[in-house]
Amino acid sequence: MSADLGLGLGWRHALAAVPLRRDHLGFLEVVAEAVPTGRPLPPALAAARRRGVQVVPHGVRLSLGGADRPDPARLAHLATLADRLDAPLVSEHVAFVRAGGREAGHLLPVPRTRLALDVLVHNVTEAMAGLPVPLALEPIATLFEWPDAELDEAAFLAELLDRTGALLLLDVANVWANARNAGSDPMALIEALPLDRLAYVHVAGGTERSGLYHDTHTHPVPAGVLELLGRLADRVDIPGVMLERDGDFPPTEELDCELDAIRAAAHPTGGTPPVRIPPPLRQSSEPSGRQRRRLAVEQAALVNALVDRTAPPPRFDPVRLGAAGAALAVKRQEIGMS
Repeated sequence: MSADLGLGLGWRHALAAVPLRRDHLGFLEVVAEAVPTGRPLPPALAAARRRGVQVVPHGVRLSLGGADRPDPARLAHLATLADRLDAPLVSEHVAFVRAGGREAGHLLPVPRTRLALDVLVHNVTEAMAGLPVPLALEPIATLFEWPDAELDEAAFLAELLDRTGALLLLDVANVWANARNAGSDPMALIEALPLDRLAYVHVAGGTERSGLYHDTHTHPVPAGVLELLGRLADRVDIPGVMLERDGDFPPTEELDCELDAIRAAAHPTGGTPPVRIPPPLRQSSEPSGRQRRRLAVEQAALVNALVDRTAPPPRFDPVRLGAAGAALAVKRQEIGMS
C-alpha cells in the first residue's frame, strides 16, 4: 500500500464524479461518520478506490479534547473504516464536541492549559492504540479563545505531537482565519510548528461577517490562503494538499480552477507522510477522575453558553462568544439538532 497523497479533495456526494474524471487526483478524504458501519461504500467512493485513489477517513465526533475518554464505539468505527478503505492514515481534530453529556453540534477549541493538555495527550494516545494506521491531528478554526492560556498555540501543539507521536494535519485556511481574527501573523505560527510531522494540508474558503472571518467551507478559497499555502511550500515538502468544500458547490470549471490553483501553490510531492514516533517529551500520569471532572465542568459551562446563548463564562470575550454561538446555531440547525 502506498502512502503517497498528492492533490486531494474532501469527498461529498455532490462531488462524487470529480475523482472519476480527474486523472491527477491522488487522494480523497471522507468524513468517517458519513460512512455507516455494515453498509456498502458509496458506489462512487468505491469506484475511486478501485482506480487507486487513496482514501483518508476524517473523524469529527471523537471529541479527543473533551474530558471523557474516547468512545469505544466511535473509535472502533474509525478503525474499521480505515481497514475497509486500506487507508494510509486517519485524521481527527484538536477539539471537543460534547461536554456534560451535551452535544455542541460542532468542533470547539480546547483550553491551552496543562490540565487540558494532559487529558488530550491521554485521549489521543488511547485512540492511537485502537487504530490500525497513524493518526494526524488538525488544529481548528475558532472565533474565540479560552482565557488564562498557559501555553501559546505552537507550544501546545508541539508538545501534543511530541508526547503522542501523532502527525500534523495542517489546515492553512484555519491558520489564516485565526490570524486574521486575532490580528496576528499566520506565518509566525506555521514557522513555530513541528513541520517534520506534517502528514497533509487542508485548504478551504470562508467569508467575513460583522468584522470576523468565518471558515465556512462554502465559499471560494481566498487569495490570502493560497499565498500562505505557497509560503508553506517554500519551507517544507507538502506530501498532500486537499480542498474542503461542504456546500454551495461551484460549477465544474470553477472547481477545477480552484484545484489547479491549490496544486500550483503547494507543489505537492506525493511523498510518504512521516511515521516516526519520538520519545515522550514529558512523562505524565493518567489524569485523575477529579482532573477530568474539573475539565468537564469548564467545558460544559462553555457548551451551555454557546447553545443556550446565555451569559458567557467569566473572562470570555462576550462579542466573540456571541458570534460563535450564532454560527453554532446555524450548524445545529443544518444537522437537525434543536
